[in-house]
Amino acid sequence: MSEQLLQREINEGVCTLTINRIEKYNAINFGLINEFNQALEQMRTNDDVKMIVIRGAGEKAFCSGGDLSEFHALKTEVEAYSMLSQMGDVLYKLATFPKPTIAYVNGIAIGGGCEIAAACDIRIAHERAKMGFVQGNQGITTGWGGGTLLMERISPAQGFQLLWSASILPATEAKDAGYISEIIKEDSELNAILQTFKEKQSGVLQAYKQMLVRKWNMTDLKKRMEEEIRLCAKLWESDEHHEAVAQFRNRRK
Repeated sequence: MSEQLLQREINEGVCTLTINRIEKYNAINFGLINEFNQALEQMRTNDDVKMIVIRGAGEKAFCSGGDLSEFHALKTEVEAYSMLSQMGDVLYKLATFPKPTIAYVNGIAIGGGCEIAAACDIRIAHERAKMGFVQGNQGITTGWGGGTLLMERISPAQGFQLLWSASILPATEAKDAGYISEIIKEDSELNAILQTFKEKQSGVLQAYKQMLVRKWNMTDLKKRMEEEIRLCAKLWESDEHHEAVAQFRNRRK
C-alpha cells in the first residue's frame, strides 16, 4: 500500500478513503486536510464512483480527531480559525457531496473523528468501536461544523446529550442515540450493505441526495457551520483549553 495519508481504492463503484496514520490513531493533520480536499474534488466528477466510504487504517481507530502534536502550536483565535475553517470546508464538501457517503467507524472515533462521521450520510460501526464528542472536556466545542451536522442527523435532545456529556460510548449506546445506523461484527458484512447501493443507478442515488442538499441550501447550512467554527476558535485561545491540551500531551509522553 502507498504512503499516502489518505489512501484511495475504487472497486465496483465504491471509493474507499482510508485515513492512514496508524501510529497517530489516524489523527487529522494539515497534510490530511489537503488530501481530503483533493480526493473529494476528484471523486465528485469521477463517473466510476457511485459512493464514498471513509474508514481508518488498521483496527484500532477510525479517527482520533485533530493531531494535537501539530495543532498545540495554535494559540490564538486567529490561528485556530485558520485550521478549523480549513477542515470545516472539508466537512461541508463531504456533507453536501452529490453521491452517498458512509462512515465505517471501524475503531475508536474521538472528537473530530465523530465530526467526520457526522458529515457522512450513514454511519456504520464495528462492534469493537467506541466514540465520543469529547471536545467539551478540552474547553472547546466541536470546531469543524460537526455539531451543526449532528443536529441535522439526530434529534436535538439526543445531540445535546452526546455533546454536553462529552462521554465515550460503545457502539451499542451510540446506536441507541441514533448516531450509528448499524453495527457489524466483521468487515465482510459491510460489503453486503454496500451491495444495495451498487445495484442502483448513479442518477437515482444522486437524485435522492440532492433532496437533502436542497434543504440545507435553504437553511444555510454553510453559514451555520461557519458560526460554529468561529465560536470554537474563540474558546480555543482560552486558558482552560490550553491547560487541557497541556495535560493531555503530558499524559502521552
